[in-house]
Amino acid sequence: MELSLSSLHEPRHFSPNLGFRTVNPILNQASRRRNLKLGFRSNSAVSVSSSISKSQPIGSSKTEQDKPAANPVYTPTPPNRDLRTPHSGYHFDGTARKFFEGWYFKVSIPERRQSFCFMYSVENPAFRKRLTPLEVAQHGPRTTGVGAQILGAGDKYICQYSEESANFWGSRHELMLGNTFVPQKQSKPPNREVPPQEFDRRVKEGFQVTPLWHQGFIRDDGRSDYVETVSTARWEYNTRPIFGWGDVGSKQKSTAGWLAAFPVFEPHWQICLAGGLSTGWIEWDGEKYEFQNAPSYSEKNWGGAFPRKWFWVQCNVFEGASGEVALTAGGGLRQIPGISETFENAALIGVHCGGKFYEFVPWNGVVSWEIATWDYWSMAAENETHLVELEATTEDPGTTLRAPTSEAGLAPACKDTCFGVLQLQIWERRYDGSKGKMILDVKSSMAALEVGGGPWFSTWKGNTSTPEILKQVIGAPVDVDGAYNLVPLFKPPGL
Repeated sequence: MELSLSSLHEPRHFSPNLGFRTVNPILNQASRRRNLKLGFRSNSAVSVSSSISKSQPIGSSKTEQDKPAANPVYTPTPPNRDLRTPHSGYHFDGTARKFFEGWYFKVSIPERRQSFCFMYSVENPAFRKRLTPLEVAQHGPRTTGVGAQILGAGDKYICQYSEESANFWGSRHELMLGNTFVPQKQSKPPNREVPPQEFDRRVKEGFQVTPLWHQGFIRDDGRSDYVETVSTARWEYNTRPIFGWGDVGSKQKSTAGWLAAFPVFEPHWQICLAGGLSTGWIEWDGEKYEFQNAPSYSEKNWGGAFPRKWFWVQCNVFEGASGEVALTAGGGLRQIPGISETFENAALIGVHCGGKFYEFVPWNGVVSWEIATWDYWSMAAENETHLVELEATTEDPGTTLRAPTSEAGLAPACKDTCFGVLQLQIWERRYDGSKGKMILDVKSSMAALEVGGGPWFSTWKGNTSTPEILKQVIGAPVDVDGAYNLVPLFKPPGL
């Protein structure tokens, strides 16, 4: 789920009280609904109908509201699809080691200046139910279960959680997963992707998601008294991928390099869809949001637990852009494997623009940052050919979200907003390292921003680069996925 940097150390001294503000004041709706001149897409449309409010959406006319609904079209996930990234599958290997996997899917509706962030997680799936006293004695304390949470319009929130994972399923090698919290009467929960009509016949409360399709219905379970919640949410939309993680038309990359195929530097991080276009609807707090070609995004994490401390910036709705632009950036602390209590900084910036991928990672250059405890994110990086800078701020107080933790399971561990003001710039790099021709200069007021883990006591300034020997190892053109395809019997789960 959206939330951490690959290869970061699991939290060691987690406390549910991270100093995040947990009650959000009423936000300035007028400032939120300022229309954007879009750079991500063209020919888009959105309408909103409500059983509560009859007011028109900002920036739309009655004629626009009277347009037919945006009807999503279901397409089964094809084998060997374009833009599939490594690590799209479910990484659980069947062992009893501490393990979680989390997924994050975001849809932005620029005309309403609202976003919906869907977050799913499964913890210690080797144990389908809460551990017995004997299992606790044998394996130590473990949290179990499946969580579904959504941060939606108006900064409202919903969370449904079960300590059982018997009705969770994930594809071993593809971005497909689902869970049934409550089945329909006399119906067996699905254990694979099914057509939408069959899902509705068999699942009363739950979800399923693939690279091309997403649907579900969840009910808030009352555990989130620290934030304004909605009672139910229902959604159904299809997605057309535009960017994976790499150049369009080329083999897609592992976000953390080829070493992510091995259980070191956990948890790992993979951007599965840097940018896509989604069509469908979301029912939220008495309103039905309908959208066509809305910018969308997805990523995932897996490993022992969420990291100790991290930050994150993501955006694919920009002003001043020509064509599609997508940004993902993040960083944090990670423990060096084999050396106890020794940590190093890790960070990256990835930008897709005009079908090209601009990658700034420690093994091809230097990444630096200055991140406040909240409200300010600044990053800069360079590789052999380009330089990038981004700066983001927010006046939004943020919303506390949950993440899988070693000590407390799915617990409040990070703070997010989708109302960040962001500037992103890229230049060609001159031979002497200075800025040459500017190739991208865009802005947004719909950036997703996050800080997590902690506690955060002060502004975090850092930089990261990799020693030359490690650069050569990590940056080597090793095609782990291709190698395992030659011997598919030995291909590990998730890859």
